[in-house]
Amino acid sequence: MATFARPTFSAKAYAAFRPAYPPSLFRTILSYHQVPTPGGTLLDLGCGHGPIARYLKPHFKSVIAIDPSAGMIAQARQTTTDPEITFRQGGAEDLDFLAEGSVDMAVSGQAAHWFDYTQAWPSLARVVRPGGTVAFWGYKDNVLVGAEQATRIMGQFVYGFGEVAPGVEGMGPYWEQPGRGILRDLLRGVQPPEADWTDVTRREHEPGEEGPEETRWLRKKMKLGEVEGYVQTFSAFNGWKEAHPQAKSRASGGEGDILDVMWDRMVDAVPEWKAMGERWREAEVVSDWGTYILTARRR
Repeated sequence: MATFARPTFSAKAYAAFRPAYPPSLFRTILSYHQVPTPGGTLLDLGCGHGPIARYLKPHFKSVIAIDPSAGMIAQARQTTTDPEITFRQGGAEDLDFLAEGSVDMAVSGQAAHWFDYTQAWPSLARVVRPGGTVAFWGYKDNVLVGAEQATRIMGQFVYGFGEVAPGVEGMGPYWEQPGRGILRDLLRGVQPPEADWTDVTRREHEPGEEGPEETRWLRKKMKLGEVEGYVQTFSAFNGWKEAHPQAKSRASGGEGDILDVMWDRMVDAVPEWKAMGERWREAEVVSDWGTYILTARRR
């Protein structure tokens, strides 16, 4: 998560282009938690710019939301008006500021792959009350449905090592590990300790496969320009830019960076997109992400 915590990372762009969580996801999580009326305290781990805290607040008396990134916390505070939502900088591994058994539910959206579980599980076991719950969820690599060749090209540029085009190094070396690998494995290696947690459930979806809405909860129609903006928020792309300061994007007056080259090839691979010329960003596509939901209840 070091990239998101850097002063150069744009929390505003992240908030603008990252996909929103659908109501179906929150219904699944709240159904598991079995909260009958608003009450208790929600802890949002890796809260980012605050969308989960704001969405779930009506179901809880108070929300405490933490994130390691000062920029994310600043963005969250700027866009949140509810005085019962408290934002503070911090990580899942250090919850000493919370009283024992003071949390009714702890959640984490698209952040749990960064946790050091040797510290996070003991911290959560201390602060989550008996009968309280945790819910972690996230999404990995998306596919562009019906545009398989373009999707393969995107994967080559995003995860490739060495040259992925003449003179262009892939983004593969710039993913922060082991976090990205844990996410791409849909958090299967993360096991809530049996001594503290029970009723463990997992819901998984591999990108491009069929399945119920409960597991395939992040699938949406997008314009290619929105997909372009989303890819620009990748931590690996930000790392790539820092390693290649001479490669300026066409939008900033340069000759092109890795994403410019990637999109050239992706557009060339789909005749309908290529026929649109400079208007290719207006083309619509269905984007389907791989997803997981991990839930557990405190003994």
